Amino acid sequence: MVLIPCLSQAQDITGKWNGMLNAQGMELRLVFHISREDSTYEAKMDSPDQKAFGIQASAINFENSTLTIEIAKLGVRYQGQYGSDGIEGFFYQSGQSFPLNLTRNLIEKKALFRPQEPKKPYPYFSEEVKFPSEGGKIELAGTLTLPDGKKKFPASILITGSGPQNRDEEFMTHKPFLVLADHLTKNGIAVLRYDDRGFAQSTGNHGSATSADFANDVRAAIAYLKTRKEIDKRRIGLVGHSEGGLIAPIVATDTEVAFIVLLAAPGVSGSQILLKQVESVTRSQGLDEESVQRELRTSRGIFELFSQYGEDESFETRLKEYLNDVISNNNMIPEGMDEEEFIKMQVSQFRRPWMRYFLKYDPVNSLKSIKCPVLALNGGKDAQVAPENLAVIEKAIRLGGNDNVTVKEFPDMNHLFQTCKTGAMDEYATIEQTIDPLVLEEISGWVLKQTK
Repeated sequence: MVLIPCLSQAQDITGKWNGMLNAQGMELRLVFHISREDSTYEAKMDSPDQKAFGIQASAINFENSTLTIEIAKLGVRYQGQYGSDGIEGFFYQSGQSFPLNLTRNLIEKKALFRPQEPKKPYPYFSEEVKFPSEGGKIELAGTLTLPDGKKKFPASILITGSGPQNRDEEFMTHKPFLVLADHLTKNGIAVLRYDDRGFAQSTGNHGSATSADFANDVRAAIAYLKTRKEIDKRRIGLVGHSEGGLIAPIVATDTEVAFIVLLAAPGVSGSQILLKQVESVTRSQGLDEESVQRELRTSRGIFELFSQYGEDESFETRLKEYLNDVISNNNMIPEGMDEEEFIKMQVSQFRRPWMRYFLKYDPVNSLKSIKCPVLALNGGKDAQVAPENLAVIEKAIRLGGNDNVTVKEFPDMNHLFQTCKTGAMDEYATIEQTIDPLVLEEISGWVLKQTK
């Protein structure tokens, strides 16, 4: 009887748990808040470095000292083993696993030198704004920066890349959109940037949305800017990075925009983009040629299955059978996962509306419809969206009868437009530069020329 209270206390999982996620060179603090009412647990997650707080877990289970937390709208799952020193476990997202140990102790993050990040007070007006999307079902929160002066300004709407991101497009300890917005505003261009739906201060469900839904959010941003007396309604343009460069042309097919800037944008289907990513990333990780080709064959097989049976009820069964066969012949399961968990996570990726849309969508269809001026830029060492996409983008736009297109490749730059050595993702956080000034000047100079 004396031992029972001690055992109960030892198994008390409620409270605040802190961890540091290390993924491909990025350090990201995560905080889980766990509460319990009667026999029901509830959990929320904070990502302080991304300014995202109170993200509701869709499921939580604590049984036999094993804690499992799922956040379906972000495609996230955490599983760890409770012990006297805390919780040891793994963080799973997008088919990858990363070690993540949790402790009751507060974790401080080492300050990084990011010389391009602007410091307050800014030499321009900055306002926190909110505006509706999807007929008022969603509220998007963002920041509008306005140059000093009383005239009506041209404006740029910044569109983030894939995955839930905040208005600064915060990634790998950098804030590219904060730096870009600061530069454009100082050069006389108003900028609206906002948190993705379902992330940070914006409402909605990110996990159930596709690129087409995010395009609706951009249309809502355009509509909002047209209500502002400081903005010239005829000179509102779009700046999209990565997936944002896929979304901007979708918007331009039915919404009037003054210009489009495509930063590391895809010109081919998602399956082609992801195959190239597999090749680039595995090579940058130093895998031997046999391993690179094995990864490519596996991914190619999955995408071919999806192409043939993606809309068929038998697809998930076929995918599980294919993965079982592949796993039996290759050691490809990430650390911390068993075979069943790995297959379950791979299958869940193809349940996501975003993935299904992205794999099938061909950007050429919308690129051919663009009638406004277009600037397309890419880094020559981009491991996520290869620079070869530039030629496809230019060809598609010209095929549609629009010759006002400028493309430029920066040979020694990566996906974030940092001057780099290899272009590998694990370099991003180690580079102090956020965006090369040459790129910033290229964007602002071109936009000013189109909107003069």
